[in-house]
Amino acid sequence: MSYAEQEAALERAAAPALAAIEENERRAPKWLRPLFAASRDRSDMPRKRNKVCPLGPRIVIVALAVVVGFSTQASAVAPSPPEYQVEIRDAVISMPDGVRLATDLYMPTGDTDGKRFPVLLEYLPYRKDEGRARTYKTYSYFVRRGYVLARVDMRGTGNSEGRLIPYEYSDIENEDGEVVIDWLSKQSWSSGKVGMLGCSWGGFNAIHMAMRNPPALGAILAIDATDDLYQDDVHFMDGIMHLDSWEMSQDLDNARPGAPEYRIDETYFRDRFDTEPWMLTYKNQQRDGPFWERTALVARYDSIRVPTFVIGGWYDGYRDSVSRMLENLKAPTKAIVGAWSHGFPHDPYPQPGIEWRHEAVRWFDHWLKGRDTGILDEPALAVYVRDWHPPGPRLDEAPGRWRFEEGWPIERAAPRVLYARANHTLSPSEDQGGETQHSLRYVPTIGMEAGGPVMWWGDVAHDQRPTDAFSLVYDSDPLGEPLEILGLPRALLRVSTDATRANWFVRLSDVAPDGTVTQVAGAGFNGTHRESAKQPRDLEPGEAFDLDIEMHFTSWVFPAGHRIRFAVNNSMWPMMWPTPFAMTTKLEIGGEAGARLVLPTIPFEQRPVPKFLPPDVVPPEEAAELAGFESLDDGTASGYGEISSIDRNPQTGTVTVTATNTGGDRYPWGEERYRETIVHETSDAHPEQTRARGEHSMVVELEGRTLRWEATLLFRSDAKSFYYTYTRRLTENGTLVREKTWNETLPRDYQ
Repeated sequence: MSYAEQEAALERAAAPALAAIEENERRAPKWLRPLFAASRDRSDMPRKRNKVCPLGPRIVIVALAVVVGFSTQASAVAPSPPEYQVEIRDAVISMPDGVRLATDLYMPTGDTDGKRFPVLLEYLPYRKDEGRARTYKTYSYFVRRGYVLARVDMRGTGNSEGRLIPYEYSDIENEDGEVVIDWLSKQSWSSGKVGMLGCSWGGFNAIHMAMRNPPALGAILAIDATDDLYQDDVHFMDGIMHLDSWEMSQDLDNARPGAPEYRIDETYFRDRFDTEPWMLTYKNQQRDGPFWERTALVARYDSIRVPTFVIGGWYDGYRDSVSRMLENLKAPTKAIVGAWSHGFPHDPYPQPGIEWRHEAVRWFDHWLKGRDTGILDEPALAVYVRDWHPPGPRLDEAPGRWRFEEGWPIERAAPRVLYARANHTLSPSEDQGGETQHSLRYVPTIGMEAGGPVMWWGDVAHDQRPTDAFSLVYDSDPLGEPLEILGLPRALLRVSTDATRANWFVRLSDVAPDGTVTQVAGAGFNGTHRESAKQPRDLEPGEAFDLDIEMHFTSWVFPAGHRIRFAVNNSMWPMMWPTPFAMTTKLEIGGEAGARLVLPTIPFEQRPVPKFLPPDVVPPEEAAELAGFESLDDGTASGYGEISSIDRNPQTGTVTVTATNTGGDRYPWGEERYRETIVHETSDAHPEQTRARGEHSMVVELEGRTLRWEATLLFRSDAKSFYYTYTRRLTENGTLVREKTWNETLPRDYQ
């Protein structure tokens, strides 16, 4: 075919895309729009054949038509435009037992006569009144495009009535949720179609409600949520005891009455202040089983018949569920995975974020409005593949690139096996230089760089060298060309120990030529769960057994000249509670059972040309601020769970880590300020005597009234038990109003 014939064929094939250029240019990010103009300006220039673009500048226009939008389908229509204003209305929704749930309705206003709107529900225990500023800015995007947003306080939280729900995702919560969805579908302003959305808790219960398939629920969108509450939530990570800042602070927040009245009476004491702390319930459930399976989607993916959109972030601890849900759900499923941590992707850390609400509107338009936005014509997964970056603790922007993948698993993925060798190298050859055992003495105080107090195998990890110094480490040769991985790396080990309890931790890292080590992925494994997390069994000293440890979901491009590092150790403190006994573990090297790393590589030469860029990689649409709401920063505020000090006592071998968090807000009715301090302490000589102490306070300043809620927690262990001591305290204008203490002994159940 001649050059002219090639060009003519290309232009005929591209006609639908060219027809969409005007719309795509309007939607394009500001930084990309000059390329349209430049391409048009050059389209009449003499075309030159060259190796990069033999068809000349006109191809750029075609490419832009494809790249800018998620969809250039001729049959698709644009998502709902922003044509309404926003009004907040108070409402109450009555439950069958008479308890009334407080509700904010964010309503479209303007040309609404005779119109009915789909409803999107976010259903949380996080006090809707105090959260209105954040909620308003997030919800306005949807309301302006023809949706009602309902924000409901759960039973016994915020301004809702009734006794506090007994724990997260209880049957009470879910049964109330079905009533809420039914009520929203039957209002005069409702089209009868309801969707659910939310980040973290809101994403969790969107999944749980979809498992129940209430008739009016038409679709969900879940951000930073998981399908496995035992292995992936904050209470027990990888089957190992974890003590989380959120657990402590939430138990104090649950003890507060609704704003702005803050009514203090006997009903309040009975229904909130005196209720058992949630954390005590969780820590009594140390193995997998019926308590966690209540809402474990991982055990019954076929329960969801509701179209499901999931969004995860590489620096969030709940990202594994994205790949599992894509692979296993039978209902229509879409997913986005970006570089952010735990939060909404339009306000991310680290950058880059996306205007996820644009895609959410397209999703809900399709399922709740019957509007074909083309979203189902696109590949199921939009993923941001990370390039190398140096280790943390701070990362303002994660380098990488976006692309579509058809679904999960990726068919062209090619597992690459690297074998640990006796000389502590990683080799692609099965000839591993002979069989041997590598021994490692258990050092309970290490692991801080790989997983701090609240890192959940997410967040931005520190340089791994201090932890690697007390680990078994295996490095590849410098790479001759870049290597991309996307998926869940696996570590295949044959191990033994001289103790009855042991945890194993495996980490995959990138070693730069300057020696810095960036963590790429990792995971832990409770050795007593080697046969079953539901029926643990003590280890037999000296008995070797196999472990197949699936690391957490990751993406990474190892640059040429960098090394791949595989590290194995037995502690990840303070993220994970240490096992109680001194020990030495052994790792088999060489032979059929020798340690090896399996990488989910993507052939570099087969990476598809990007089919899209996120539609709005620019600052998100700004919503007006709500009057009277303001975040307060007195110069002492710190990040969530930020480590403020590390004290190593060389005489006693004790290590103490202190994490702090402070901040405050101003509301129309007053101000509130919170502070938390969490101190973790253990020692190499006595890991059984590990302890953590948390102190939390919330001060609310009202006209003529100062309320102060305080909570202190001491959680400690010995070889046989955990010990829980928790005190709540309320003072008003400096006078003690109420104090209650819980003292419990919890047997260590294979932890």
